[in-house]
Amino acid sequence: MRMALLAFAFGAALACVVAPLAAQTGGAAVVIDNFTFAPQRLTIKAGTTVTWTNRDDIPHTVMAMDRLFKSNAMDTDESYSFTFSTAGEYSYFCSLHPHMTGTIVVEGVGGGVTR
Repeated sequence: MRMALLAFAFGAALACVVAPLAAQTGGAAVVIDNFTFAPQRLTIKAGTTVTWTNRDDIPHTVMAMDRLFKSNAMDTDESYSFTFSTAGEYSYFCSLHPHMTGTIVVEGVGGGVTR
């Protein structure tokens, strides 16, 4: 009985550590359609991978204003992914259609945004 309680307590403690790590490394999606990024502003946790998918019928790109990330031209249904490891605010645009803009807000482990 005591071993079962210890195993349960250890399992519960392990779950408290693993669950936040899984949430941090999850994914988020941005859809490109009708010359827009949706959502245009996305808030995520550090360690999250964002995937942009082009649903438009013409090519688009995803490029950070500070050039931290840049995709190749994506045709219809093609995707590009980038993992954000540092808290901050990242503005991006389509280099083929510069009026298309978006922002990724990355929160640190404690929820703050610094950069």
